[in-house]
Amino acid sequence: MLAFRDALAACPLVAILRGVKPEECIGIGTALVDAGFTIIEVPLNSPDPYASIALLSREFGTRALVGAGTVIDPKQVSEVAQAGGRLIVMPHADSTVVIEAKALGLTTLPGFATPTEAFAMLAAGADGLKLFPAEASPPKVLKAIRAVLPRDVPILPVGSITVENMGDYWSSGANGFGLGSALYKVGNSAEQVGKSAAKFKAAIESLMSATA
Repeated sequence: MLAFRDALAACPLVAILRGVKPEECIGIGTALVDAGFTIIEVPLNSPDPYASIALLSREFGTRALVGAGTVIDPKQVSEVAQAGGRLIVMPHADSTVVIEAKALGLTTLPGFATPTEAFAMLAAGADGLKLFPAEASPPKVLKAIRAVLPRDVPILPVGSITVENMGDYWSSGANGFGLGSALYKVGNSAEQVGKSAAKFKAAIESLMSATA
């Protein structure tokens, strides 16, 4: 199985499939993995999310880290684990969710917007941090927060991330990105997702090579 740090090193982009249905997730997952994506998140406010997580985990579990997003309650963590998910992504800073996830051996990416929240989540055992919503924390804010956090902690801005604005966040200390509607939105075909994924993959590879 692919570990979080290895997945992030291979492709520091999280595909957020909010609204995906179980019957379409394999086709979309195939498009993402073929494009080089290694982290896939199904938000729990999607239709039958645990079924989608189970399908994606069985099909791509050796090539991608699959898990859930919008996890807001510790009780949901065990359900994600039972479905085969290995990643817990949160919109908020809740230590009880992080602690439960780590107790089950899952990777956690809690949301944060302030240094206080960031340090609290790291103290709880978070594997990385999700800067959310990125719209409210422009690159200069990330740069200031990045300066006080441990350098080895991955920070992934999420919220209205596009190919055009990734560069400014990257140069300000981002280590990856969560991609929502610019990558996938309800109604997109697998072919459409594949084309968007290829554009994001090319953009992140360019940023990574420029800072290597």
